[in-house]
This record gives sequence, structure tokens and C-alpha cells, in this order.
Amino acid sequence: MTWTDLYYAVVSTTNGDGAAWVDEVFRACVVLLVFVADKIGMTYEEINIWVFVILWPLLTIYQTARITFLQYQIRKLRK
Repeated sequence: MTWTDLYYAVVSTTNGDGAAWVDEVFRACVVLLVFVADKIGMTYEEINIWVFVILWPLLTIYQTARITFLQYQIRKLRK
């Protein structure tokens, strides 16, 4: 399946009542997820879970801890 085929399969997923650019970004992201899922042998639902339920929260927790640590180091250096 090509990118164009994937895009047209996703076009009907939004009803167009919001900002047009939001719909376009959403469609592009869905197409990208479907494409990547197909290439690595997963379904759209599986890759969606990995990205938004597992990886994103882990990265958020890591980033929060890292920022807190760096703020502590900055405060320590200023003293």
C-alpha cells in the first residue's frame, strides 16, 4: 500500500468541523503510524498503544526527572 492509498483511506476519519490544519496533521500522523506499523509487522492499534500508552509516558517521566535534576544542579552551582 502506498502513502497515497493510506492517505485516502484516512481522509474519511475526520468530519472537517474543526480547523483544517488540525485535520491534515491528524491524517498525516495516522498515515505515518499505519505505514510504520505495516513495515514492522504490527497493527495500527498495537503501534498506537506502544507510542501513546507506553513510550510517551515513559519519555515524559524521564524528561520530568531530568529537568528536575538539572534544576537542582543549577541551584547548587549558583550557591
